[in-house]
Amino acid sequence: MELMIRLATSHDIDEITAIYNWIHQSEQDGYLHTGWLPDVYPVRATASDALERQDLFVCERAGRIAASAIINQIQVPAYARGQWSFPAPDEEVMVLHTLTVDPVLTGQGIGCSFVAFYESYAQRHGCRVLRLDTNAVNTVAVKMYRKLGYHEAGVVPCVFNGIPDVHLVLFEKELPSGQE
Repeated sequence: MELMIRLATSHDIDEITAIYNWIHQSEQDGYLHTGWLPDVYPVRATASDALERQDLFVCERAGRIAASAIINQIQVPAYARGQWSFPAPDEEVMVLHTLTVDPVLTGQGIGCSFVAFYESYAQRHGCRVLRLDTNAVNTVAVKMYRKLGYHEAGVVPCVFNGIPDVHLVLFEKELPSGQE
């Protein structure tokens, strides 16, 4: 089935929140390991705040939300401790946050498609360096980002979005120059 990635609207918030809740439940049931906490992160306010900033995106499949992510140039404080191989001014860095895929749709390439969209979006907005992160316990995400050519720029212990004792794996990728 065809995927369509677009800027989110207020009509998408309920479905995005449902995915967050489904991920939290799947984590509690032992099926997923993201390190996220219910009622802490991500929550409805995570999506609503991103919608307000106009940096919340969704992936539709068969008329329903299959995934969501936040794409912007906001580098979280822990990034200051990263061992970046591709230094760049802030205006040349694009960041992917809170990539979520409906757990019943995992393993179908939706996350990879979203990352490809993110890379294209960054290029269209004049960014040459990509950064993202994930909790070290999220081994599925770590593996996916490595497979997609992202390089580890360190593991930073921190409190992340209200979640204590996170070992945040920082990733980066430099976009090829001259690509249109």
